[in-house]
Amino acid sequence: MKILILVNSLSYFVSHRMPIAQISISKGYEVVIGYGELGDIDPGFVEKKGFKIFFVPMNRGGTNLFEEIKTIYSIWHLFREIRPNIVHLVTIKPYLYGGIIARLTNVPAVVSAIAGLGSLFIQQDLNTRFLRALLYPVYRLAFAHPNQRVIVQNKSDIETLISWGVIESKKFCLINGSGVNLDKFTQLNEPVSIPTISFVGRLIKEKGVNEFIAAAHYLLKKGIKARFWLVGDIDLKNPSGLKKNEIKKIDDGNIKLLGYHKDIANLYAKSHIVCLPSYREGLPKALAEAAAASRAIVTSDVPGCRDSIIPNISGLLTPVKNVKKLADNLQWLIENPSKRIAMGKAGRKLAEKKFDINIIIHDHLKIYQELINNTL
Repeated sequence: MKILILVNSLSYFVSHRMPIAQISISKGYEVVIGYGELGDIDPGFVEKKGFKIFFVPMNRGGTNLFEEIKTIYSIWHLFREIRPNIVHLVTIKPYLYGGIIARLTNVPAVVSAIAGLGSLFIQQDLNTRFLRALLYPVYRLAFAHPNQRVIVQNKSDIETLISWGVIESKKFCLINGSGVNLDKFTQLNEPVSIPTISFVGRLIKEKGVNEFIAAAHYLLKKGIKARFWLVGDIDLKNPSGLKKNEIKKIDDGNIKLLGYHKDIANLYAKSHIVCLPSYREGLPKALAEAAAASRAIVTSDVPGCRDSIIPNISGLLTPVKNVKKLADNLQWLIENPSKRIAMGKAGRKLAEKKFDINIIIHDHLKIYQELINNTL
């Protein structure tokens, strides 16, 4: 049996889907990867893990009609060449284009993975609302395969898509994120140091990076003793990404820009609190990893983020874009270390119950087998 995983970035595959794919190989599947961008990954690294990989020209933020037609043709050609038993479509262009092309090329089974509904569902400006209206029929076609499962990471996204009328409810599968290897998070005790609050994520406005910076400045001006770390890539292809000149103004000693960080377990071992004030998420891996690291969390009361914690037990929720409340929650955790540590311990138990990579892999393999059984 052959599985083709189509994803917009090879680095995203490595960070969010490779453990699932590796276990699939051990279960006898042949796994092929189609990708649009490399990110920071050497293709040879992925090939050495036992995967065949194919480049598909795909600009995740692009809207040029000629380039999109080229992407669609390339996906069609890849499906015809590989002839997979299952296509696993991850991120928006793969699951929209790939979902439609899978029907046209008679792929027997489709898994569409929605890792959050993103800015298209957040922004309410006229252009975005017009684009949403145009995409309604595209979504209907992308999720119309008769042997398909649609993986979502929180219940709010299911409710939104059902309200759109684009997916049959029986096709949904709720899986809690992309999973965390709990064995990597062994340093669970807090460090003996000045309280450190870490923001981990792409440096784009929808992640709440501006609110995090504003809350940090507010607390520092109040005389709160703490340091703030921004950990993540600059995303120049995203229209809401922070620009280089904006980034340069941030790092002032107390607010430190650390850039992309591979060893998140080590980073969290040096942190006391993890903060992600996003506007909307699927189920952010940064928060699942924070829970695994036994760190208290401050995040937004929005889909995906609220699903990453037990409110007031493993973390605190903040109204979205509310800098004052965000700062108040951070200050409360800074000044109440015993409560903070208790929240971290509760988060670890939550991670063991919901976010363990072994649970996530089991759920994916179950979906694959169910879809294959439907074709027999």
